[in-house]
Amino acid sequence: MAAVQELIHELEVGGGKRWLRTALGVVAILLLISCYDWLAFKNMSTQEAMDAAQLGRNIAQGKGYTTLFVRPLSFVLIKTHSLAKNTNQGDPGRLKGMHPDIANPPVYPLVLAGLMKVLPFHYSPPATKRTETPSERYQPDFLIALFNQVLLLALAVMVFLFARRLFDRTVASYSVILLLGTELFWRFSVSGLSTTLLLVIFLGLAWCLVRFEEEARESRHGQAALLAWAVLAGVLTGLGGLTRYAFGWLIVPVLLFVILFGGRRRLVPALVVFAAFACFIAPWVVRNWGVSGTAFGTAAYALLVTPRSLESALPHFTPGVLFALFYRLLFNLQQVVETDLPKLGGTWLSAFFLVGLMVGFRSASVRRLRYFLVASLVVLAMVQAVCHNPLSENTTELDSENLLVLVAPLVLVYGVSLFFMLLDQLHLPIRELRHLIVAGSVLLACLPLILVLSLHWRRPALRSPISPPYSPAGIRADAYWAEPGELTMSDIPWAVAWYGRAQCMWLTLNAASDFLAINDYQKPVSVLYLSEDILNARFLTLWYLPGEMGWGNLMFAAMEAGKGSHWPKRLDLVLRGPMDESFRFPLHYWQPGWPYQFLLTSRQQPAKSP
Repeated sequence: MAAVQELIHELEVGGGKRWLRTALGVVAILLLISCYDWLAFKNMSTQEAMDAAQLGRNIAQGKGYTTLFVRPLSFVLIKTHSLAKNTNQGDPGRLKGMHPDIANPPVYPLVLAGLMKVLPFHYSPPATKRTETPSERYQPDFLIALFNQVLLLALAVMVFLFARRLFDRTVASYSVILLLGTELFWRFSVSGLSTTLLLVIFLGLAWCLVRFEEEARESRHGQAALLAWAVLAGVLTGLGGLTRYAFGWLIVPVLLFVILFGGRRRLVPALVVFAAFACFIAPWVVRNWGVSGTAFGTAAYALLVTPRSLESALPHFTPGVLFALFYRLLFNLQQVVETDLPKLGGTWLSAFFLVGLMVGFRSASVRRLRYFLVASLVVLAMVQAVCHNPLSENTTELDSENLLVLVAPLVLVYGVSLFFMLLDQLHLPIRELRHLIVAGSVLLACLPLILVLSLHWRRPALRSPISPPYSPAGIRADAYWAEPGELTMSDIPWAVAWYGRAQCMWLTLNAASDFLAINDYQKPVSVLYLSEDILNARFLTLWYLPGEMGWGNLMFAAMEAGKGSHWPKRLDLVLRGPMDESFRFPLHYWQPGWPYQFLLTSRQQPAKSP
């Protein structure tokens, strides 16, 4: 009995109380992860996530930094550079073997490659007929999601330590609760994108700047420590830039912060930051230049031309092009300011941060870090506006173009601190009312996550992990029509590369000249797969306006030739060009799946058995 009383006393008064709270918090987090993954997990549904995953798999399998997802723009850049250097004359576009990737920065694919080396990834989805409704989650997608959720928990720990250092334990505790109660962060964690990793890097960068500012202001450990923090800040900025190129623009607010608060010899640390940043990204720039003659591959040209373009005359950054980019900035900045900025971080506490810009905090570190945060918001908003493209229309805020979310954890911390500052100034009649207000605010901030879990609980149909048109088993079955090493073409090549493990080129702009430029002169295309994603697209802009050589006309010709039989085995597809020249499409076999897919193959039977 005495032992029980001592245990109860230890839990209520002694240090055991803290351990009990920690244990309950860990159990609650594990339950939240289990509930979210059971009720709301979806397989990958974004181009960037599947592209990074298949690239990481190639690295893990010893194929180097190569890709199965071939962009026509990447093919043009590599081919032009090879011909200019008089190398790879037999295959200047690098299609007959593994195609070098020049679209993705290397950090996240390398991280995924390491994960695939450690964990047992099984890449073959369960066989499923297309007439069935698949419900199985794809195991590699789930493992990548779990890894990102571990990163999310690491981010929560960092937020707690950061907020406790700048403010106090109360602000730190509620910041973590609201971070883990924000549904947007959970969606990013299971999306397969590199966003969660970037959140960790950004918070680490902010921590370095705080320590740098404290060292410059108080000079506790001398100039060597100051320069060490400057080097680390430059390296972290470079690490983020090699995770997502747009992150590299944060070198601007980092340099401004160092110059403003770097002490008397502020130019020296600024130069050290920039040198560390440049040295960190230099090897990757050299690699890209050796492969394609460009510093960042397709990333820069993607702002000016469509990645599906086979034009050999690539645009340059002339005054006219720069004016067009400036106009795009102004046009898209309106949406960023009106829509994206007010819902920053997916919670209403961002409004407290905006109001808190006018509050004078006592801590110099808190005040000065706020300048970096505002400068980062401005830079990321401008970059997001310039980089905005039609891809964003399909994936809304859940894509790699959502850059403002990177500052959301710090915005959350500042919002929570201002909330408690205002709460302390209220004269409440009873003490319990304060707890009621805090609980109500937390419930309101976490309401989107609660509603999502409740909705998926009540409607089992929403719990299917399949996001059309990305059916792992169906795409895998379509890829079986191609032999290993053969080239396929699709409107969702990232999915064919990841789920089907087949080399796939992005659908060319037309079904005649661009297609022939690949099929006849580079490498034959054995499978053409059009998913319901493009079949549901706008009829006028994607099917009618491209003209008689467009892909829409090819499908109409297939339906016309197939009259009288539900699934014609062989079609003679003839397109009429602008000069009445007949073009006979080389893929003659139309396979079942219409109208949910349009599948043409070069053979009557699959090359492999599912």
